[in-house]
Amino acid sequence: MEHTRKDWNSIKSNDSWSIFKIMSEFVDAYDRMSKIGPCISIFGSARTKENNPYFGIGEDLAFKLATLGYGIISGGGPGIMEAANKGAQKGKGPSVGLNIDLPFEQNHNPYIDAAHNLEFDYFFVRKVIFVKYSQAFVIMPGGFGTLDEFFESLTLIQTNKIAKRPVVLVGKKYWTGLINWIEEVMLGEENNISAPDLSLFKLVDTADEAVAYIEEFFSSNLLSPNF
Repeated sequence: MEHTRKDWNSIKSNDSWSIFKIMSEFVDAYDRMSKIGPCISIFGSARTKENNPYFGIGEDLAFKLATLGYGIISGGGPGIMEAANKGAQKGKGPSVGLNIDLPFEQNHNPYIDAAHNLEFDYFFVRKVIFVKYSQAFVIMPGGFGTLDEFFESLTLIQTNKIAKRPVVLVGKKYWTGLINWIEEVMLGEENNISAPDLSLFKLVDTADEAVAYIEEFFSSNLLSPNF
């Protein structure tokens, strides 16, 4: 037990020093991201292969948004993230990767601009950068991390921590089961959200639908910093 207490005290003594590492990640990311124009984050699975239809949709979507003047932010890894960065470079827009070191899956893809390739140790710092520098959020099919990013975006908009902006789910077949549960259980049975909360996101099937929704939103809403 004494050995355990000593180990615990050693861990606690290192906590304050981690603050400086966290601060350095914020400062570096703020400095580099502030030099880029308006961006859109595209989230999705690192496990999506190039022959998956969603990979093609992600690449096409990023390309079309880039040609409209938006930078594209991805998580920097393979799969949907690679598709997003590939489309951004093809459309000659800023191609940003917010990389994080993971025990598996994460290796930065080759389509990130050298000047816009950021590395993170902390998930929460990385999530702040996603939110702070994105004018819209596109959610492609993915796993737990993608769901986390989807619900984080909705929560911040729902609670007015950031202004309303487009949140687009791509892939009706993939997302319909979740949306049905939100409507039937979260809203209908348990009353844990309000009916207007369902308007915080848009479900689409194609890149063109996603682009049209984002463009329609910004035809009557100004691009603005998130916080």
